[in-house]
Amino acid sequence: MYTDCSDVRELLPLSPRASGSSRDPLGCLLTPAGDLTGEHPKRTGAEYRALWKTAIRQQILLLRMEKENQRLEEASRDELHIRKMKLNYQEVGQCSREGQALWEKKLTAPGRTTVPQDTEEMYRALCQGVPKSRRGEVWLLLSHQHRLRHRLPQRQQAADIQYHDLLKQLTTQQHAILVDLGRTFPSHQYFSTQLGAGQLSLYNLLKAYSLLDTEVGYCQGISFVAGVLLLHMSEDQAFDMLKFLMYDLGIRRQYRPDMISLQIQMYQLSRLLHDYHRGLYNHLDEHEICPSLYAAPWFLTLFASQFPLGFVSRIFDFLFIQGTEVIFKVALCLLSNHEGEILECDSFESIVDYLKTTIPTLTQTQMEQTIAKVLEMDISKQLHAYEVEYHVLQDEMLEVGSPPDESERLDKLEKTNAQLKKQNMDLLEKLQVARQKIQTLESSVENFLSRESKMKHMIRSLEQERASYQKTIERMRSCFPADAVADVEMTHIKTGPNGKAKAAAKKP
Repeated sequence: MYTDCSDVRELLPLSPRASGSSRDPLGCLLTPAGDLTGEHPKRTGAEYRALWKTAIRQQILLLRMEKENQRLEEASRDELHIRKMKLNYQEVGQCSREGQALWEKKLTAPGRTTVPQDTEEMYRALCQGVPKSRRGEVWLLLSHQHRLRHRLPQRQQAADIQYHDLLKQLTTQQHAILVDLGRTFPSHQYFSTQLGAGQLSLYNLLKAYSLLDTEVGYCQGISFVAGVLLLHMSEDQAFDMLKFLMYDLGIRRQYRPDMISLQIQMYQLSRLLHDYHRGLYNHLDEHEICPSLYAAPWFLTLFASQFPLGFVSRIFDFLFIQGTEVIFKVALCLLSNHEGEILECDSFESIVDYLKTTIPTLTQTQMEQTIAKVLEMDISKQLHAYEVEYHVLQDEMLEVGSPPDESERLDKLEKTNAQLKKQNMDLLEKLQVARQKIQTLESSVENFLSRESKMKHMIRSLEQERASYQKTIERMRSCFPADAVADVEMTHIKTGPNGKAKAAAKKP
């Protein structure tokens, strides 16, 4: 039994007198009124037992707090490690300090998700680069800005179901999703571990979307798109971004069972090759290689299944602001950059092998050059015209598929269609020639204007020089007597060409 309160104070983790705290639960017991007079009041055994219990409880609480702090520190370290693991790829084009400051300003601006911002300014900021650590936030900002300017009709919007509610349900696509988990970014550390954190997050995301979009469900290719999103943001954010890509940007159309949208895209790419790279188009057509043999994976996975992640992430930057047009521009640039090597391939197998295996192995310089070339292109009008052309051709083919007794009419329609196609090609070629002539004439006009301005400037300088000479002559005349000036003038007249002629005429 303790007879003095000071012994109990030594056992306590903190005493009110040492800490100076007036909120200590034992303060009323350890500093009784008797302490103020220097006396030590006697306590009962029950009071000492209560003090002991309180001290033990405080010690237990402190130990629990220390363990919790250690757990939080370990969780924080794990989170930093996972984040570093996710972003383990080589960036294409470093973001400048001005670009980082600009994105920092935009990502922290008030009302950034409710007030529309200047699209051109956002595009110029993207051209300067995107900091890898803030890329997910930039994508979220771009999606919010797109939704502020382009609101989908109610019938085209995704069902309003929370992500966590979808995770509680079962999907019939479970087997297909599980099979593709190991095939999605197998060389990336975050997704390589079987049923690890990356694969589990990817499974949750694909499962939730298959339940949300029952028409599409799960299709091969979506896993790569979802994987790119998961590398830059959390599951909830990635699910929202996946809905944005699929519904707001319309990418889900290429995953629908009929895949009509993908067929239109392949036709558009073929027409782009025909108009911009005729030699390459003829070479591929000669070996019966259509775009669906090599470009279908590019469109279905947004280049993520074959190309480096840094290159794919840069494509995603512009995808959020320009839409699917970026995919066509990248595909066209990749083919044009390797046109010479493709033309050297002289067989079906060698061409397909080059398109599928060699082109995706881009160097850092080639990736940067491709992105720079993409930024200079504008093919939106052509893509729209090609889509209309595709639907017209499909309607004509439906009309052609009539009863067999109209074979003559069908032959005429086929001939007419061929003639129209030829005329269309000729008109397009003439249009391109006319555009080139216009550009040449515009450059000539600019040259003439610059030469004219230079001539005007030269004339003004000569006039100023002439005026200065006249002033000099006047000053010189004022310095000589009048009769001397007259003699000089007469001498000049006599010695001049006319004077010599007159003197020669006077000779006999």
